[in-house]
Order: sequence, then C-alpha cells, then structure tokens
Amino acid sequence: MKIKVAVIFGGKSVEHEISVISALQACEYMDREKYEIIPLYLTKDNEFYTGEEIGKIEAYRDIPGLLKNSTRAILLRDQGRVSLVRYPMKKFGSSLISEIDVAFPIVHGTNVEDGALQGYLQTLGLPYVGCDVLSSAVGMNKYVMKTVFKDNGIPVLDCRVYNLVDFEDPQELMDRVEESFAYPVIVKPINLGSSVGISKAGSREKLEDALNLAFTFSQKVLVEPAIEELKEINCAVLGDELEAQASECEEPLNADEILSYEDKYIGGGSKDGGSKGMAGASRAIPARISRETRETIRQMAVKAFLSLGCSGVARIDFMIDQKTGRIYLNEINTIPGSLAFYLWEPVGVPYRELLDRLISLALKRSRENEKLMFSFETNVLAGVSLGGAKGAKGSKR
Repeated sequence: MKIKVAVIFGGKSVEHEISVISALQACEYMDREKYEIIPLYLTKDNEFYTGEEIGKIEAYRDIPGLLKNSTRAILLRDQGRVSLVRYPMKKFGSSLISEIDVAFPIVHGTNVEDGALQGYLQTLGLPYVGCDVLSSAVGMNKYVMKTVFKDNGIPVLDCRVYNLVDFEDPQELMDRVEESFAYPVIVKPINLGSSVGISKAGSREKLEDALNLAFTFSQKVLVEPAIEELKEINCAVLGDELEAQASECEEPLNADEILSYEDKYIGGGSKDGGSKGMAGASRAIPARISRETRETIRQMAVKAFLSLGCSGVARIDFMIDQKTGRIYLNEINTIPGSLAFYLWEPVGVPYRELLDRLISLALKRSRENEKLMFSFETNVLAGVSLGGAKGAKGSKR
C-alpha cells in the first residue's frame, strides 16, 4: 500500500511563489510507485485547496481561476487518523478526499516555515517532514539563531536588533547604529529569507533608506557589519538531531554584493522564460575553496544543524572575509529552495533518494514520539469546584 503524502506549499508569506516552484518541482521527482502524492496548496488567505490542477505549475498563472476549478479542503483528525476532507462538507455522501499518512511542508518564510505550520501539524498529530516547532522558530529568527550558534562556539557576526518603537526616532536610531558599527552595514528584516528587504548601507542617507525598507517587512530589524571582500559559501545538511551529514559546498557567483531575490529566482530561469527556483541560480559546485576550508565549513554546518536540533534537510549559508580568511555562519534555511537537491547530487544522493530519506526521517520521528508519555492517570478533576473566586487553587482554611 502506498504512503499517502500531503505536500503542503504556499502560505501567507512574501516567499509564497518560490514555495510553489519548490514544491511542485519536488512532486515531479517523488517515487510514484511508493507514494500517493496529494498536492495541498495554502493560499495567501490561509485556505487549503487540492485537486488535479493544484499540481500543475502552469495553472498558477491564473490563481483565481485555479481555485475555482479546485476543491477547498481542511485537515481533520478523527479516530486516530488525519484526513483531508472537502469544505464545506457535503450534506449527503462522503466528504473524504483522502487519508493522510505524512505531511511534507515545502514552504518558505514567515507564517509557514517559522514553526506556525509545524505547530498546527503537530497538534493534529500528523507526522511531518522537516524541523520541529522549536528549531523552525529559532532558525527563522536571525537574532535568536545567532545567539544559539554563538553559545555553541560557532562564529557569527556581531549584530544589533531594533524594533518599531526605536524607529519612531530614526535619527536617534541611526546614531545608535553608528556608535556600534562603521559603514558599510547590512540591514535586514529579522525573520525573512530570499534576500527580501535586505540592503547594504554605506552612509547615513543609505542607512535610513535601508531601515525604511526592512521595517516594511518586519517589526524588528537586524543590523550587522558588512564584509567588504565577501565570498559566500553554502552547504546543506541532512539528518536529525542524533545524526547528520553534509553535502557538497557551493559558491553563489557575483556574491561580493547581496544576492538579490531576482538573482536567486528570476535571473537563473530557463531559456524559455521559466524559473527553476534556486536550482537555476548562478553558482560554482564545488565551491572554489581549498580542501581544508571545505571540510571546516562542512563540519561547522553539521554542528549548526545539531545545535538547533534540526531534522530533515537544511541549507547553511557561510561568509568568508577574504581580507582576514575568517569564516562566519550567516544563517540557516530550515526548508531550502528546491530542498537544495543540487548540493546532494554531487555527493551521490539523487533528488528522488533525498525526498525518500526526508519522508523516512519524518516517520522515524513519529515512531519515536509515540514511545513518549504525554499524560498520566490522575483524579485531580474529581474534587475541583470553580464556584469560588479563587478557582482551582482552592481556599486556605
């Protein structure tokens, strides 16, 4: 019997469209002999839709039309199983679309990659691929992430975090930035990926523009010094919090400046105009670094993955200061674009095998969680009365 996999993508995120590309690309490579694939699209209004057209990338050129020809659905737990059912439910007959064995979130950005969707799936008791709630949330918050890595001896750049209250007086805020760092600096929203809202500022005027942009996307922004002679290196890690392995390293080209959203997803499109997602970006694989540097980065990537308690596959991005030779961990992507398959094929892990191993890790975690005790028998409710103002704490006599 085939394993029924709900591939969840989309969501209320600025990286919504990239999620669609990553997910439908993964669906093309999954083993149809082993898995029954149910594409489950989450709209920007947080509504689930499924159907034959949901799995076709061409249909997303007209999303309103796509939704009219698709079935709105909800996930429902009943009698120990999670099912996908049509919504609104039929008055007569069955509303069941399919039972679900495991969810495969291929989502990017806030509201979906940051632990929110993972928490929903965990509450349903539905096994899911990838990081759990905590590691997803920490991996998305650039400041908390840096703090955890620093505490584990992983080198990161110093930074400062500012919120909307700080930005009520932009001049005073910029004074504080200038007291902390010399120009140039990098300004970024604290919880976004794909280079959205990130900019480099080499002057006070540019700093104000950068802050305005970053605060457009997030209530908190992070400022850190810019590395002027930058070499960016990325490495993926596959496994769980007990055991993990590193992929080949890549070097994004033209990355002496910030690699923009367009550089990552649009500039690398195919000749006929179609985007290949991160797989189409300009890069050198393997990265143009020494063997010693490669091994240092791969070991550091595994250490970072384990220190956050990650599961599934993550891509860890590093920066090399070519003036000093120092290596810094920049950030972790807990659900990388196209799941970083292009980093695994050079080390002998084809895309289909990568997807298979990710689903196996999800089912393994589910089996291990079933062994844990989350409740115990107690009669504490038998003697509780809420009639008094002191409630369950009871009264003192």
